[in-house]
Amino acid sequence: MRQPFYFLLACLLLGTLATNAQDYDLDELRHKPDSNSLKVAVPELDIRPVTLPMSALDLQVIYWRHWSSFGINANQSSFSDNWTGGGVNSISAGLLLNHKSDYTRKNTNFVTELMLQYGKQKNKDQLPRKNNDRMFWDNKLSLKVSKSWSLFTSLTFESQFDLGLTYGADGEITDTISNFMAPGYLTESLGIEYKPDNTFSVRFGTGTARQTFILDDRLIPRNGATRFGVESDKRFRNDLAFQVTAFLDRNIAHNLNLKSRYNLFANYEEITDPSHRLDATLTASVTRLINVTLSGILLYDSRLDNDIQTSQTLALGLLYKIPR
Repeated sequence: MRQPFYFLLACLLLGTLATNAQDYDLDELRHKPDSNSLKVAVPELDIRPVTLPMSALDLQVIYWRHWSSFGINANQSSFSDNWTGGGVNSISAGLLLNHKSDYTRKNTNFVTELMLQYGKQKNKDQLPRKNNDRMFWDNKLSLKVSKSWSLFTSLTFESQFDLGLTYGADGEITDTISNFMAPGYLTESLGIEYKPDNTFSVRFGTGTARQTFILDDRLIPRNGATRFGVESDKRFRNDLAFQVTAFLDRNIAHNLNLKSRYNLFANYEEITDPSHRLDATLTASVTRLINVTLSGILLYDSRLDNDIQTSQTLALGLLYKIPR
């Protein structure tokens, strides 16, 4: 009888404990570390201006480019006294200096080009004669308005160094026909320019003025005559005209360069009788210094002569270029 009693008593105690028992969440029973257990020191900010050193390279943009060339051409021939093939002993020499500077910044471009040429030839038993003589200086300022078109203004000077003479049958001087600044030309032009690349360009000078000077008293026209378009007893003439100027400077083959300049000048008062001038030079480079040049000039100006004038030169010489 005691065993059932003790069993019943145990059941009552367990039931009472179960009624008073509390529910516990296992996550709450897990140990949580102290969030401040690992101390992290926060540094104080120190903000102040810092001066950076200048670059050691100190790079600069150069807007100018320059090209120069110096040349000398020579030709010589001689024959013995008993040479039966005919011929005249002769020697000739020529000097040239060309310089070009180009300034380009954004849409603004300035180009100045100087060409100086002078040469003489001496034949046996004759006085020395010129075979080349030219001074030419061209300056152009342009403002690009599209990819290939620009507005431009230019100033050009042209003359010669030495006397131009005529000779008689005996080789003696018979007359003086030209000199430095007789004639001399100063041309101002304003218009538009077409330039598709760096080797070719055409200027259309709708507003062009040219002054012709005769500063040698011996060449001033007299007695109602005209010379270089200048009227009798005058030293100066001014023309208002339309002008077209084309430039070409292109390598047409390996070591072969063609450079030419064509100029049309039409006085508005004589628009049907314009003057034309074409200068062309073909240069073949044999080595860095030795070259062969073939030069030609085609000129028509009714003020100078009613027929077309031509000049041609073939020469072997030395030409030094900067930069090389």
